[in-house]
Amino acid sequence: MIFRAAMDSDAAAISELVLSFRDEYLLDPTGRGAEEFLTSVSAEAERGYIGSTRYYYLLGEVEGALAGVIALRDKTHVYRLFVARNFQRQGLARELWRRARQALGPVDQAMNFTVNSSPMAVPIYRRLGFEQTSLQVEMHGIAFVPMRLTESSMPPNKSLERTRGE
Repeated sequence: MIFRAAMDSDAAAISELVLSFRDEYLLDPTGRGAEEFLTSVSAEAERGYIGSTRYYYLLGEVEGALAGVIALRDKTHVYRLFVARNFQRQGLARELWRRARQALGPVDQAMNFTVNSSPMAVPIYRRLGFEQTSLQVEMHGIAFVPMRLTESSMPPNKSLERTRGE
């Protein structure tokens, strides 16, 4: 596994990964009502985020293929955290999360992180220490669950010790 910052040339692969989970967050399988959201996950939009100082993107790759991505917005919001299905249940989401937090540098112990989790990903975020802050929200054609994590309440670090390619 190789971890690296995203580049403009990664935008299409990131978009494809996010869209591969559309059945988990779209309210209508056709995407009706979610046009604005779908535009926000297009390759063009991803290129814009990657080039913005507001976003930090980190990729996990295996033999040149995108295995997972995390993006933080404004250092406090998990904007993207997706792991390709064939790489799930191997600790990759946890490792991406750990590395992204580490890249932020020293973090104030009172710092909060937020995420709008897809309903299916709630258990993963709970394992990372996030807590649900409201019931599921349905708007703009998608469903999500608002969650928050306070840095001081995070579970112990369990990184992938078997990581190579750094």
